[in-house]
Amino acid sequence: MTNIEKHPAGSFCWIELGTTDHAAAKKFYTSLFGWEANDMPMGPSGTYTIFRLNGRDAAAGYGLSPAQLEQKVPPHWMLYIQADNVDASAAKVKQLGGTVVMPPFDVFDAGRMSVNHDPTGAYFCLWQPNKNAGTGIAHVHGTLCWGDLCTNDVPKAKAFYSGLFGWQIMPGENDKSGYLHIKNGEHFIGGVPPAEHLQPGLPPHWLAYFQVDDVDATAAKAKASGAKLFLSPTTMEGVGRMSVIADPQGAVFAVFKSAR
Repeated sequence: MTNIEKHPAGSFCWIELGTTDHAAAKKFYTSLFGWEANDMPMGPSGTYTIFRLNGRDAAAGYGLSPAQLEQKVPPHWMLYIQADNVDASAAKVKQLGGTVVMPPFDVFDAGRMSVNHDPTGAYFCLWQPNKNAGTGIAHVHGTLCWGDLCTNDVPKAKAFYSGLFGWQIMPGENDKSGYLHIKNGEHFIGGVPPAEHLQPGLPPHWLAYFQVDDVDATAAKAKASGAKLFLSPTTMEGVGRMSVIADPQGAVFAVFKSAR
């Protein structure tokens, strides 16, 4: 287990669920990952839940608003990426061909954020912390551990994210699969699967991975709780074991256990 006090710029710093059934989602994820749900009333707009592990923030969730439902926003997990200055980074999003969907705004005294999508259409948030540094725990069951960018235009996405965050996006050593690894500073944080592996008709998106102690047991428990397995537990030689899951409301995520 690792406690996190501060995230470096360009790293995944928060993970947030938007769902059509907040109460059911809380029951599903607290059972699956051992999270403790801490509800914070948001007035007429509902409740924002901070999910905690060992007393530290691990993720969050909320019910999609009537406006989001009207716009047919599906249940989803949203990745947040740390920025030293959200306003400057959002301006850079535009310069690099992305779209700022929600311009920078303050989230009370927690921090400042913007909602964006890259030039290929994958959504992400920028986060500049104030009193909320983001996820505070890693390397234990139920914590965010990786992010895959699933896009049909890998060169365009690579140019955008390298320009925005300074990421190195490159093949792994001796890896001929076409999968690209994302390196932020000295740390590998995610990857980009080959475009031909993308399911036809599926829009570009970020897929969040959660570390688990046992992929098979977690996938079986999720399925028994009403989830759907898009990818049954699978071993990647020398890398680890994983499964891709849609929760009972339809939000998709992956679970992973490293071979190391």
